[in-house]
Amino acid sequence: MVLSLVCEGPTHGGAVSRLMGPDGDLGRIWRVPKGVVYRSLDRLSDLGLIRSAGQEPSPQGPVRLLVEATEAGQAAAASWQHRPVQHTRDIRSELLVKLALLDRSGADPHDLLAAQHALLVPVVSALRVRMATATGFDRTLLLWRYETASATVRFLDALVLTLP
Repeated sequence: MVLSLVCEGPTHGGAVSRLMGPDGDLGRIWRVPKGVVYRSLDRLSDLGLIRSAGQEPSPQGPVRLLVEATEAGQAAAASWQHRPVQHTRDIRSELLVKLALLDRSGADPHDLLAAQHALLVPVVSALRVRMATATGFDRTLLLWRYETASATVRFLDALVLTLP
């Protein structure tokens, strides 16, 4: 998420933290504490995915150190944004964040939505089969997973139909 935000253009940790905070555009979906954002920026720099992009004066304190994405960082963020979520337990957070990031960049989410749909349909079918013989808490857990995955498939269907 942090890398994707840096890919939007030169920025600083405070701006990324605000976007991922409780009142931020992405914080509404998945909140990331300020300390984690700054550690992520350090790690992304160590990996060569972002680099220094100069400084910006700040009316509220020290000079802000700007960062920007490298070509490798741009490629990594784009790849992650278009990769379907693998686990149903992560769908709510990760898929919504990816859709929000794609929307922020003006990118078409259709390929992500289609890939996510293709990944989930067989999962729904397999869960339905397994529920038929499950008992006790195993059935409860399978039912939860089935309903979550089924609801996501319906969400994806509805979203694809409403896209321009």
